[in-house]
Amino acid sequence: QVQLVESGGGLVQPGRSLSLSCAASGRISSIYTIAWFREAPGKQRELVAMITTSSNTFYADSVKGRFTISRDNAKNTVYLRMNSLKPDDTAVYYCNADIRTPDGSRANYWGQGTQVTVSS
Repeated sequence: QVQLVESGGGLVQPGRSLSLSCAASGRISSIYTIAWFREAPGKQRELVAMITTSSNTFYADSVKGRFTISRDNAKNTVYLRMNSLKPDDTAVYYCNADIRTPDGSRANYWGQGTQVTVSS
């Protein structure tokens, strides 16, 4: 069984920073592309950032220059450093990973989400 567990969310003032982590555990052979999504109230879930196995990155225009995604393959963990936070960044943030398990199967997994609230 594969699990993704996010941590690091919370309440932060506009302009401040916050870091999220997502740790994958269980029977894992390989982790391919990992991504952060977010879902704000009344809005569709959207891609925030993603990172490939070779550490190529992609960012949504709304966070480019403010957010940084990184990964530690030895720890099966992905991070999202969020700077200059805005109220519009308020959402539940979800980790998503493309993972191969020892039985050879490959699937997409989601974490349970962590709330980020940007407010004064």
